[in-house]
Amino acid sequence: MKHIILRIFLGGLASFFFLNTQVFSQESSTSNSGQLEVVLPNYQYEYIPDFTYEEVAGRIEKMELEMDFELNDRVFSFIQYFTVRNREYTKMVLARKEQYFPMYEETMKDHGMPLEIQHLSIIESGLDPKIKSRVGAMGLWQFMPGTGREYGMQVTPDIDDRMDPEKSTEAAAKYLKALYKMFGNWEVALAAYNCGPGNVRKAIRYSGGKNTFWGIYDHLPKETRSYVPQFQAMLYILNHLEEHNLHLEEPSYPMEYEQLNFNKTFHLKTLASLTEVCLKDLEKLNPSIKQGRIPESHRSMSIRIPKSKAFFIKENLAWISDSLSNAAPILVASTSQVETATKGSSPQQTTSRIAYKVKSGDALGTISSRHGVTITQLMQWNNLSSNLIKEGQILFIYSNSNRSSSKSIALNSDNPTSSKTYTVRPGDSLWMISQKHSLSIEQIKRLNNLNTTQIKPGQLLIVG
Repeated sequence: MKHIILRIFLGGLASFFFLNTQVFSQESSTSNSGQLEVVLPNYQYEYIPDFTYEEVAGRIEKMELEMDFELNDRVFSFIQYFTVRNREYTKMVLARKEQYFPMYEETMKDHGMPLEIQHLSIIESGLDPKIKSRVGAMGLWQFMPGTGREYGMQVTPDIDDRMDPEKSTEAAAKYLKALYKMFGNWEVALAAYNCGPGNVRKAIRYSGGKNTFWGIYDHLPKETRSYVPQFQAMLYILNHLEEHNLHLEEPSYPMEYEQLNFNKTFHLKTLASLTEVCLKDLEKLNPSIKQGRIPESHRSMSIRIPKSKAFFIKENLAWISDSLSNAAPILVASTSQVETATKGSSPQQTTSRIAYKVKSGDALGTISSRHGVTITQLMQWNNLSSNLIKEGQILFIYSNSNRSSSKSIALNSDNPTSSKTYTVRPGDSLWMISQKHSLSIEQIKRLNNLNTTQIKPGQLLIVG
């Protein structure tokens, strides 16, 4: 009976291989005929190097560190975790590292602290400035509201400096330095940063007065017992990326910026619209602004502006600042006489101030021509730093009756040779000039016989 069963089994097995061979043969034949192409899956696996405890110990021994580093099974297990089981987290951290570590290093040097401390931010937040813990800690260094305020950060419904990389890093350095002064050991100071000085003092007391992290380890909260080993594991990994086949593929770098003060209550969206700065860039540079708005209580705070746009904004600061105002201006009817001052009996000595509301398509050149004044005068009277004006803006114009009448005659006469000109300023482009004067770039090029878009400061252009 056993022999019969064995024969049946072997026969079935032979049939299976025969059929599969036939199918493969048919598929190959079909594929060669061009009627059907069989595409086999191409699996790509990431190479994860093996390593031993002894290899890691040898690498750590060669590291030049300012802090103590004791390798043990606990630390080794976290090295395995971050290099094998959770490599994606490590890769994410690597992509963000260059954005913050240069600033971290500078801050640590300023405070005379070990550079290794900067790796603590990885364990705290994963280098995410807007991350919030379940208990309310916020930012790169995970400050609680009370501790944040204690170290000079503003924490309000509108402004939260805990999300500001520079302010929170400065606060973290001060706090960690104070903890080190308190306990005299950097590892213990890190533990206190995580669970509070009170819990660390309790652990020291329960341990019989030991003053090292591993000496008080058993008496610390469970989370803190993992906290320092994770920090040490990440410190090792970032110093041995090649050995674990970890590479920075797409790093993000810090955005260069300048700080400007508008002394206004406004929305970042409005500023972005006026200056053509990317709103996401403004939000990224100013993460402490929670609602996208500068509140009245913080109107004097400085705003970080991308360095590439800073020159243009500073050149037109007066107009931009005026346009940012939330309050609607008190408009006076266009060309209405506001006040008249008589300095003599003759009409030439009579001056008046009028308030002119800028209309769509207006430029300083056309307004000055219409009222018989110069562009320079308009800029002086209205405290303008550039030729930029905006629809709805109010301009004050001072004139006298004789000049106005003379100009009216000039405007009514046809003068085909008259033209409006513009002197190129630093930072100008043809596109910017075209927007100021409601012309296309091609129109400006035709008017000035230009065969290129390149212009230089001081160049005189016909714009009308």
